[in-house]
Amino acid sequence: MWLSGESQLTSFVDEHGYGLQFCKNCGSTLCTVHNGKVFQVTLGCVNGSPDIEIAQHIFVGSKANWEIIPDGVIQFKEGPP
Repeated sequence: MWLSGESQLTSFVDEHGYGLQFCKNCGSTLCTVHNGKVFQVTLGCVNGSPDIEIAQHIFVGSKANWEIIPDGVIQFKEGPP
């Protein structure tokens, strides 16, 4: 649920109900959706410093060699199952 600006969003959703929501004006990815519900927020669009930890990391099979994944984080070589 968005507090404001929902009319400024556009979405791409695949046949399985997974997709992304974007800003219509600048094209920034804001979140991922599944079956119409937001389930991940792109932290680059959040003001401040949210107190969170990474729980899962997807597509680690093609991650940059300089990227360090914290210990204990669930990893998926490709997308989530």
